[in-house]
Amino acid sequence: MFELQSTSKPKRRAFLVGVAWKQDESMDATSLLSELGELVDTMGVTVVERLLVKSNRPQSRFLVGSGKAEEIIARARVHKADVIVFDQPITPAQQRNWEEIAKMAVIDREEVILDIFARRARTREARLQVDLARMQYSLPRLTRAWGHLDRQGAGMGAMGVGETQLETDRRLVRKRIERLKAEIDEVRRQRATRRKQRQRRPMPNAAIVGYTNAGKSSLFHKLTGEDVLIEDKLFATLDTTTRKLRLPDGEDVLLTDTVGFVRRLPHGLVESFKATLEESVLADFLIHLLDVSNRSVVEFYNTTMNVLEELGADMKKIITVFNKLDAEKDASWLASLQRHFPEAIFISAQTGEGLENLYRRMSESLESHVVRGDFLLPQSRYDLITTARRNGTVITETYEGDNVKLTAILPPKLASKYEKYRIGKKAVSVQPSAFSLQPLIPKR
Repeated sequence: MFELQSTSKPKRRAFLVGVAWKQDESMDATSLLSELGELVDTMGVTVVERLLVKSNRPQSRFLVGSGKAEEIIARARVHKADVIVFDQPITPAQQRNWEEIAKMAVIDREEVILDIFARRARTREARLQVDLARMQYSLPRLTRAWGHLDRQGAGMGAMGVGETQLETDRRLVRKRIERLKAEIDEVRRQRATRRKQRQRRPMPNAAIVGYTNAGKSSLFHKLTGEDVLIEDKLFATLDTTTRKLRLPDGEDVLLTDTVGFVRRLPHGLVESFKATLEESVLADFLIHLLDVSNRSVVEFYNTTMNVLEELGADMKKIITVFNKLDAEKDASWLASLQRHFPEAIFISAQTGEGLENLYRRMSESLESHVVRGDFLLPQSRYDLITTARRNGTVITETYEGDNVKLTAILPPKLASKYEKYRIGKKAVSVQPSAFSLQPLIPKR
């Protein structure tokens, strides 16, 4: 975070550095460097130059060789940059070494993402999670803020002013970390309580997941009508929103819009955001949204799948959906994606194209969680009518003499109570199937 620097001067011009350790990684490194540019732009910082460095192996002092480090600094100065941003993670020691010789701020991808998350967090839960990740990241880097004091020693074996202040700050940060963890645990308990209240009426849950800027909030708005923040920037929103959606066949489902994923998402953020992302773990099925117009969409697909596996969401039904069909006119590209993802749905959340296919697939995904049918109930069993209204979805209700005819969608646990009153085909409750989250296209 920029406030950890010994100067409070705002950083406005960034020189980006990507590193490819092997020749065959150059294309992927170039894509990641371009993505880093988008992240830096999201911070409101101007990218003045990008440089891809090829190296055989990481060096302990500067990550790259000392000669290459001098070249990077010289080029950054030519472009009047005031911050060097590495796409690769750099250690606290490497960060100090760089700043000592460059005389400017030097940060990595993780710090950029943390800074964006800090700016975008709105709810108390998101702010707590971001603060925890920032504190954990900052702890080994506190010497960057106290470099002007740690040389004020009072003699051999004595503790200088800087060292005393540094130890004090470390102690304060550790206490803050423990307090944040306790507050997050309390938020999780509150979320669990709210979830139990929702589950009293066993309504199925679905979550929209996917790479950041794939259009998740746009799709959520299109499906639910909910007024959520929609912005063409990475990590436009970090807070989950859950709303009820009624499908065309009358089925109700709770739909959640989740935080977006990104390649090389800092592990600390994955841990900190588990409370936010657990909606995807607990959902009955997932809608995996992808940007069809992005040529790195396969890498983005694998990124999301890998993060979901890390979260433990490895037994979920997944509907793969390619969004922004209105922005992609290359028929050969679309045909290639259709071959690789034969079960995928292609839509435009902007125009509504293809949404009928998404609705149909969502209804199919819920078949194992509900019992649908027509039931003829005597008015004397009004308790069953009330139960159907409270715990299921009554699509139609008509009176026929002394009976009430219901077309309803019921949770499987109620099937036995209504079996004798069913009209036509016997009600069948099917247990959910397990689906593996292995990527369809292996990582390179």
